[in-house]
Amino acid sequence: MAAPGNAEQTQLQDMEEDEAGVEEREMESDEEEGMGVENSDDEEDESSEDEKENEAEIQRLEEQLSINAFDYNCHVDLIKLLKHEGELFRLRKARQKMSELFPLTEEIWLDWLKDEIRLTEEDANREKVYELFERAVKDYICPEIWLEYAQYSIGGMGSPGGIDKVRSIFERAVTAVGLHMTKGQTLWEAYREFENALLSTLQPPPGRIPSHEEQELLNNQLERIHTLFRRQLAVPLMEMETTYAEYEEWSENGVPETVVHQYKKALQQMQKCKSYEEALLVAEPPKLAEYQAYIEFELKEGDPPRIQITFERALAENCLVPDMWTKYTTYLDRQLKIKDLVLSTHERAVRNCPWTMSLWKSYLLALERHGSDHHTVSDVFEKALNAGFIQATDYVEIWQAYLDYLRRRVDFSKGEIGELHFLYSGRSSGLVLVFTLPSCVSAGFGESGDPSCVIMQIWARIEARHCKNMQKARELWDSIMTKGNAKYANMWLEYYNLERAYGDTAHCRKALHRAVQCSSDYPEHACEVLLTFERVEGTLEDWDTAVQKTETRLNRVNEQRAKAAERGATQVRQEEERVEQRRKAKADKKSQKKVQKGRAGEKRKAGRDDDQDEWNKDSAPKRQRAGGDNSATDEFMETETELLGRNAPPGYKPGGGTKKPQQEAGLPPRNQNDEKPELRDDTSSVFISNLAYTMEEPEAKLKALFETCGPIKQIRPVFSNKGSFKGYCYLQFESLVSVSEALKLDRREVEGRPMFVSPCVDKSKNPDFKVFKYNTSLEKHKIFISGLPFSITKEQLEEMCKNHGSVREVRLVTYRSGKPKGLAYVEFADEAQASQAVLKLDGMDVEGCKISVAISNPPRRSMMDKPGSSRPAADMMSRQVYGARGKGRTQLSLLPRSLHRQTAPVGKVENGTAAERATASTAPNAAGESRSLSNADFAKMLLNK
Repeated sequence: MAAPGNAEQTQLQDMEEDEAGVEEREMESDEEEGMGVENSDDEEDESSEDEKENEAEIQRLEEQLSINAFDYNCHVDLIKLLKHEGELFRLRKARQKMSELFPLTEEIWLDWLKDEIRLTEEDANREKVYELFERAVKDYICPEIWLEYAQYSIGGMGSPGGIDKVRSIFERAVTAVGLHMTKGQTLWEAYREFENALLSTLQPPPGRIPSHEEQELLNNQLERIHTLFRRQLAVPLMEMETTYAEYEEWSENGVPETVVHQYKKALQQMQKCKSYEEALLVAEPPKLAEYQAYIEFELKEGDPPRIQITFERALAENCLVPDMWTKYTTYLDRQLKIKDLVLSTHERAVRNCPWTMSLWKSYLLALERHGSDHHTVSDVFEKALNAGFIQATDYVEIWQAYLDYLRRRVDFSKGEIGELHFLYSGRSSGLVLVFTLPSCVSAGFGESGDPSCVIMQIWARIEARHCKNMQKARELWDSIMTKGNAKYANMWLEYYNLERAYGDTAHCRKALHRAVQCSSDYPEHACEVLLTFERVEGTLEDWDTAVQKTETRLNRVNEQRAKAAERGATQVRQEEERVEQRRKAKADKKSQKKVQKGRAGEKRKAGRDDDQDEWNKDSAPKRQRAGGDNSATDEFMETETELLGRNAPPGYKPGGGTKKPQQEAGLPPRNQNDEKPELRDDTSSVFISNLAYTMEEPEAKLKALFETCGPIKQIRPVFSNKGSFKGYCYLQFESLVSVSEALKLDRREVEGRPMFVSPCVDKSKNPDFKVFKYNTSLEKHKIFISGLPFSITKEQLEEMCKNHGSVREVRLVTYRSGKPKGLAYVEFADEAQASQAVLKLDGMDVEGCKISVAISNPPRRSMMDKPGSSRPAADMMSRQVYGARGKGRTQLSLLPRSLHRQTAPVGKVENGTAAERATASTAPNAAGESRSLSNADFAKMLLNK
């Protein structure tokens, strides 16, 4: 009994343990379920908060678009948020609104199309997707969209006419983008795969002979595939060698000779374009320069389909470049002239760049050129007015283009002038009515938007020419003159020409008299025209009246101009006086500072005086000694001082052991090579001058500037006694080659001043050395320009001159401080181009300044008084008579004019008596020195006269 009892107890214990385990597991599962519920609640709370934030952002974007519907980025952000939230209805609406205002990019279209394809899986809704595809392929020529279109159409091939529709879409696709050199091959291969799939359905099962009709269908299908291969091999595409190998393998009878010939021709064309395609592959977007080069190449080749596809590829990546659209539409207007293609491209151009007036103007002309109805042209014109042009002149030009169109469509012989007269009379009194824009835009421009009243001038000409209503034309011109144009002579002459053509003599005379009286810019021109008119048409009385009136008017104008010139001169003089006062005040302030610092520097000043006395005592004897280090040092000193035209600074002691001024001022000591003249070599050195006195650490800055020319041996900046930089230094290279490179940096701007770089030459040994590097004689290939505005730059001047020839060099003349003089020299390739530039540029107005242009003929530079200079003998004689400085301004000659002797050579005297008298008078003193003349000698000379 015991054993069974123990067994039962053990079994009970096991059951209790199992029950306990089950309870524990149930408790754990309950806890996990509770924790899961808590986690899910947290996730739901977070997602709900995100949804609220996204909804608030969506509402904000929608409100912003309601204010400004043309905010492109706002449209894109709204579409992204709605797609993220899964708001399909609102997403479709947002995409629809954006597509109405802007052409959509390839990515936006593909996302939209894929969403619509997933939503419309039923056949009944396929037509809506087809319509969406048709809109997509009109915005840009995109191979991916065409491929998606063709693949989607394959899904509907089971419907009636489905196969023909698929083929039609494929044909349109290869026509549009089949010439795309890098992506066109994908469409060709998809087209062939579709036809191969149809071929597999037409082939009979093995062992069965097809009927005559089945065999005919099979042969037709095989011919379609052959044709596709031949067409593709005739198009230059990348990797076309693979297609040719595939055709060889697929064709049972081999490749025909005509196909081989077309393939080789296309392969050659592909090799020509390969470099441009490779440049596009490695270039960074938007690749504008690469596409422009590609387009120029295709335009030279002259293949219209290839030109078109190249333009389309460029515009797909540069859709916001108006010049690219202008170039494309111009090519289509002048070369292809296909109505549907031309008008659709113009429409795409204005949708991409609606702010460009020239594109709208070209669109209006294209509509008229291809015979579009008046309602269409008017709608495009209204859209142009609402495009938001920035300048008022754009509105004037677009109105002018539209009015020209209306004038051409009106038959004046039948009296159909009602509509045109209404447009002019209702919309030309001011820009507020002319432009028919919101009040904010019209108020922003005002009547100043069309200061010359171009539209009213056109209206007046139409009234005079076509409507034969000269009275209305005169009223319009009176209105034009009252808008501030009466002071311009050219406006009066325009009115005079109108009267001359369609009016009478009396009104012509009246217009010219008013022109003389009112014009203030060029009254001389109006006076000349009046006198010419009276010379041809008037009587003597009319001529006298005209002469009297013109003289009175010109005298009054000259008086006004003289007063204005006097006022200008007074202002200039006052400005000069103010500048002089400021200069004096600055000098006085500087002298006061020197006086204040004088006491603190008395000791140092005394040291400098001692050094100066030592210089005065020792410098001359040392220079007379021969040999030794001192002679080399003195020679170097002469080189430095003579090149600058200055004496040695006080306190300068070459090679002495005295304390340097730089060290006294706390500056770093000079290079040790400065104390060793034998280490210096002028042939490998350059002299640098015109540097700013305020330059800090000149040695370091010049080293960084000239180290690109070659290895630098030493730099020797020159300092004053007080330790301040004097604006010039010497730089020595390790080799002679570096000197030529350093001279190229001449006139380089350093801290706002042009830096002068010249060879280091001892002028005491080379007195004829010429530092000035420009010619001083006539240069027929170079022009000289004066009167330039000080604000003009070298690039602007080169841009202005390059239209008249090949510009080699442009040099702006400046002061030593770097400020411009308003002068420039421009060098052309040859004399003919320079002469042409003189004719075209002389008298041109540049930024309000009238420039003068002539062939470069600079004056000769004055020669210095030095040994060996070729100075004329007369000049030397005048200096001997009047002194070293020549005749002073107030120096009087007490010798009578009749006693002045001729200084010209004897050979140049016209008659021989004068020569004989001169020889006789000078003969007694020829051997000896010249003697002074007595009173008797003077009396004889007077009697001889």
